[in-house]
Amino acid sequence: MTQPDFNGQQADDAPLDPATLRIQTKLKRLLAGSSLVMFAGFIAVFAAIFYKINAADDSASRDAIASTISLGGAGQVLQVSLSEGRLVLLVEDEGSRMIVYADPSSGEVLGKTRFLNR
Repeated sequence: MTQPDFNGQQADDAPLDPATLRIQTKLKRLLAGSSLVMFAGFIAVFAAIFYKINAADDSASRDAIASTISLGGAGQVLQVSLSEGRLVLLVEDEGSRMIVYADPSSGEVLGKTRFLNR
């Protein structure tokens, strides 16, 4: 059994002709290029998974809804809707109506708009 030399050939093998060497270098370049593309694809897939995991944790805490909202002695709630991340309540109090804006996660009243009858 013979020992291979530094070129990966056996000591008793004949050297390759130039056309075969060109094909061999082309194949090595193609293998390196396809390996880099596959490596980039793995990085992209793992980056997308990491992004989705972190985004899912953020949205779970953002979707929490308060269990109670204190309207401060206001009358009857006629309608509720969620608009631009705020709860919008139509409330009737002592014959007049008002819109109450509340934070859905904390239940804090952000503001009120009262309609006056003139």
